[in-house]
Amino acid sequence: MDSNPAFPSKFPVFITLPVQWGDQDAFGHVNNTVYFRWFESSRIAYFERIGLSAMMTTAKVGPILASITCDYRRQILYPESVIIGAKVTRIGRTSIKMEHELFTQSNQALAAEGKSTIVVFDYSTNRPHPIPDPIRRAIEALEGERL
Repeated sequence: MDSNPAFPSKFPVFITLPVQWGDQDAFGHVNNTVYFRWFESSRIAYFERIGLSAMMTTAKVGPILASITCDYRRQILYPESVIIGAKVTRIGRTSIKMEHELFTQSNQALAAEGKSTIVVFDYSTNRPHPIPDPIRRAIEALEGERL
């Protein structure tokens, strides 16, 4: 996780990534699909913080993406860096809802907003798995509220 005092405090986890030359499309701006990769990177950083990624090694239980959306607010041009935040907004029995925001670092302008639903999944049985209590507690501790 990075440190950036200008980034909105509503995101307990955020990362900063450089825009790569190859992220651009024929129109000279970052291709729309790249935003989803950036959201994914912020989700993974979040999951590492709460211990969900580590469960794959020990129990074959981990996250699987069920849905994702993106609302584009502005173009991003190379060279630039982006700041991507992730937060949990709801914890269900087997699912976690998240929000993401993506800002340009140069002017801290909102470039995209996204929402995703992640299911905690048992990869050995190919079925959703109840969210383990330690993961639920870690999310609530990180978010600073009961969800």
